[in-house]
Amino acid sequence: MNINYFCPRWGAENLPWNEFCAKVKAAGYDGVETGISFDDTERNEITQALKKHQLLVIGQYYQSFEKDFEQHATSFQKYLRNIASLNPVLIDSQTGKDYFTLEQNSRLFAIAQKISDETGVPIAHETHRNKALFAAHISKELLTANPDVRITADFSHWCNVSESLLEEQDDAIELAISRAIHIHARVGYGESAQVPDPRVAAWQPELNAHLSWWDKIVNLQIQSGIEAFTITPEFGPYPYMVHHPETNQPIASQWNINLYMMQLLKERYKM
Repeated sequence: MNINYFCPRWGAENLPWNEFCAKVKAAGYDGVETGISFDDTERNEITQALKKHQLLVIGQYYQSFEKDFEQHATSFQKYLRNIASLNPVLIDSQTGKDYFTLEQNSRLFAIAQKISDETGVPIAHETHRNKALFAAHISKELLTANPDVRITADFSHWCNVSESLLEEQDDAIELAISRAIHIHARVGYGESAQVPDPRVAAWQPELNAHLSWWDKIVNLQIQSGIEAFTITPEFGPYPYMVHHPETNQPIASQWNINLYMMQLLKERYKM
C-alpha cells in the first residue's frame, strides 16, 4: 500500500498558489489539502499550480455556518458538488453541527453519499468539534446508525472535548478506526486540539496515544488490500498554535512541525 502525504493550505493562505505548490513539492509532499473556491479565476490558479508541480488534491469542506437546517443542507450540497467538480482524491467534510439532531446529521450523511455515488469522489466526514462527529460517544451513535459513513480520523478534537486521551471510550475509538479512510495527523490533549509541539518530550504520551490509533488505521487499510491511503499532517496556525502572550509570536513553526510529522510517519509506515 502506498501512503500519500498532503500539506494543508491552512496557515499558508498568504502565499500565491504557484509559490505554495513549489514549496510543498520541494518538501516531499504528494499533494495539497485545501478548500475550493467558487471563483473561476482562483479555481484555475489552483488547478494550474497543482498540475505544474504534479501534486494531488484533497478538497476540504468547512463552511457549515447556517443555523437553519434546510438552508444548511442546501449550502452543503452546493459546496460538495463544487469541490467534487475538480475530481479530488477525496473530500474531507466537516459535516453538520453538534446541535443538529441525529436524524438531521444523518440526512447530511445521506446527501454526501448521494453526491459521492454520482461523482465517484469519496467523502470522509471529519471528527471535528462543533460538527456532527464532535465527540467520541456521539460519533459512536451516528456511525452505528449510519453504517456506510466513512471518516477523516482527527482524534485530537475528541481528546479536547472529553478532556482525556479517550481511555474510557475504547468502543467508540475502535468503531471510528474501522471507518477511517483519511487521517489528520494532529496531536491533541485534554485542554486543546493541538499540543504546543509534538517534538518536545513532555508531549510524548499524547503523541504515542495518537500514533497507536493511526497504526491501527494503517494496518486495517493494509489488510483491506487498498492500493493507496492518505494522511495530512494538520497542525494549524493561531489560535491552534500557542502564541507568546507578550510578543504575540508563535512558539513554534507550523510548517516545521507538519514536516516533522510527515517525516515521522513516512519512517514509521515504510512499505
